[in-house]
Amino acid sequence: MFPRIREITDAFGGRLRVSVEEHPSGALVVLERPDLGGKRVLLDGYGVDVLSGYIMSARLSVPHPLPDEHVDGLFTTRFEMGIEPCASLTLTQQGNPPVEIPAPFWDRLYAELCIVAAHARELGRRAEARVH
Repeated sequence: MFPRIREITDAFGGRLRVSVEEHPSGALVVLERPDLGGKRVLLDGYGVDVLSGYIMSARLSVPHPLPDEHVDGLFTTRFEMGIEPCASLTLTQQGNPPVEIPAPFWDRLYAELCIVAAHARELGRRAEARVH
């Protein structure tokens, strides 16, 4: 079943790939922009949960700004919302180029994150069972 890969596209040819990959700790969620040179962000379960909430907060706050969020740990990430020239989220991990996610992707990404979070939790549960 893994890796699990889904691709979200917009009307202008933009692409956002969402995948779940096994990892020693359970699973990682990979967000990649193949249309922008393959820029990518790796998120653990904590990062996925924060991103899901941040997407909903961003949807509710547009056209007003939203404070940044930070996720610490092995996959430290900063989430930012920009309003101009158009609403978008920017995900930044140290040492990697930022990944921009324009507003037209937000709803489908949120739905995908709900699904992949469940898969990631199950892979984490299985990883713990193997250790014991």
